[in-house]
Amino acid sequence: MTLQEPILRIERLSVAFNAEPVLSDVTFTLSRGEAIAVVGPNGAGKTVLFRAILGLVPYQGNVRFSKGVRIGYVPQRLTVERDFPLTVEEFLRLRSGDLQKITAVLREIDTHHAAEHRGDPEHELQHLREHYLKQRLGVLSGGEFQKALIASALLNEPDVLLFDEPTSGLDVGGEESVYALLHRLQRERGLAMLLISHDLSVVYRYAQQVLCLHHRQLCFGPPHEVLEPETLQKIYGYDLGFYAHDGEKKPRPML
Repeated sequence: MTLQEPILRIERLSVAFNAEPVLSDVTFTLSRGEAIAVVGPNGAGKTVLFRAILGLVPYQGNVRFSKGVRIGYVPQRLTVERDFPLTVEEFLRLRSGDLQKITAVLREIDTHHAAEHRGDPEHELQHLREHYLKQRLGVLSGGEFQKALIASALLNEPDVLLFDEPTSGLDVGGEESVYALLHRLQRERGLAMLLISHDLSVVYRYAQQVLCLHHRQLCFGPPHEVLEPETLQKIYGYDLGFYAHDGEKKPRPML
């Protein structure tokens, strides 16, 4: 993949709450078509970094996007009660009132469903409405709910997508499906992505760069170059253990 000019520049970003430092001196760039994984233990400041980038918390330093850049964000958790009276269609219409656009995005996300109904758009829309769009958000499975969140982010036609642990609460099959979808969207749309993940196997497979945080920046670079045992010890405070993979020693995949 040939990377372009940076679409996002972070320079010496620091965040403090009640004079207590949460993040200190974070600096990196994100290019179009690039995926950066953000790793670190719970409470290390990963979500705070995202909130600062989105302008939701005060910070020191610089957050600079290229002119005209649109941002999509999928939060770590969005709790919805089962009886919450909002359907998937109503939720997505909060982002766009164009049902054709909503259908096109859902088709892009669920290529298997689209293939089943290719050539029959009326039947496809009817099937989507009956089996997905009319469903209340609170009764969706974890994977179907995540699909709605991703669709909502894509309806903004973003250039940059921020994913805060997008597979939190999903089973192994659901995790693989979501990460494969994100990788395909990145490739097909040329999206830039920032992705928080605790799964180092995902970092190795899908990220071109990794940003290591533990209240400050401990590393930034290609995963196979910067995820050394000493660095992981500094990040997590204990020995993760290593396993052989293609003749190399790499960290165990789950943190």
